[in-house]
Amino acid sequence: MREVVRQELTARQLDEQIVGRFPVGRRLRVLDVGMGRGAQALRLARAGHQVTGLERDAEMISAARAALAGEPEGIRERVRVVEGDGRDTGVHFLPGSFDVVLCHGVLMHVAEPDPLVAGLARMLAPDGLLSLLVRNGDAPAMRAGLRGDWAGALAAFDTPRPADDSDAGARADRLADLTATLAGLGAPLHTWYGVRVFTDTAVDGAHVAHGLGCPDDLTTLLAVEERAGRTDPYRGVASLLHLCGVRG
Repeated sequence: MREVVRQELTARQLDEQIVGRFPVGRRLRVLDVGMGRGAQALRLARAGHQVTGLERDAEMISAARAALAGEPEGIRERVRVVEGDGRDTGVHFLPGSFDVVLCHGVLMHVAEPDPLVAGLARMLAPDGLLSLLVRNGDAPAMRAGLRGDWAGALAAFDTPRPADDSDAGARADRLADLTATLAGLGAPLHTWYGVRVFTDTAVDGAHVAHGLGCPDDLTTLLAVEERAGRTDPYRGVASLLHLCGVRG
């Protein structure tokens, strides 16, 4: 369930930013750093954009290529998969090569995120859009507290890691810190959203498959999460933050 909500809400938010920033029908050059299984890359390719996916995990690359193989030829031609580390974007691409750069669920696994974010910003063309999905460092105690795990919640206030095993070993980033980082890189924060405000606690352990289960309930859940993710104070306690910066 958590992954369904994450992918769907991030996609909706990203589409909102793309539509509001670029002319309708323009084919964008997209770089997806840490593309994983390629969910967002394939979705954007289906929308007509040229997508380059950068991924270092061989298993994920295989899964992405398998998913790509099931697409029509026209979509396959719009996706390029590159094996490599997200911290080495300068090795693979020229600065300013992309209109949109995605980095979703990667910073939480990097001990020192600033060099990675700086490299992502350099890949953006003028007025390009940077989309970061990170673990929310201002809310790691939330799930433990709502479960009544008071010791875990108390410990989580002083750690950049989650108070449970939802992403074992993952670190978190604070909105204020990333806002300052983006401003210093010439890609200041344009807007931000919360992702998974309620889901992690309300449906902990639940699983949803597209077309199965209770689609009406899922539709309502997504509507609630979408509203909460753009509304204060709810978005500030979301498990994940979706930050959108714009290259000056």
